[in-house]
Amino acid sequence: MLMSTTIQAQKNKQHHKQLRHVVLFSFKAASTAADIKKVEDAFRVLPAQIKEIQDFEWGINNSPENLNQEFTHCFLVSFASEKARDSYLPHPAHKAFVEVLKPHLEKVLVIDYWSAK
Repeated sequence: MLMSTTIQAQKNKQHHKQLRHVVLFSFKAASTAADIKKVEDAFRVLPAQIKEIQDFEWGINNSPENLNQEFTHCFLVSFASEKARDSYLPHPAHKAFVEVLKPHLEKVLVIDYWSAK
């Protein structure tokens, strides 16, 4: 019975989809490293402030291909549903983050997709 339960749990985990919200930023040349760190820090605290966020990770481009089109930062926010994502966007904590970001943002690219395995 234990093996059957374990196999079923693995199958359920494999079929669990999440809505991924991918955000890429390019910062203005005039923005300092300290300015960019403030943006990073402001984004990193959102999962503690917005319960709809299921998972969060971020990083800085390090690809040797030089195809990043000036985008340097990538943030991945995961949600259980479109409703959760739609609650996140107007959330006061997200709006406060956008105010920190705006003066330093050169370009942004956002892609949302349902994960598939």
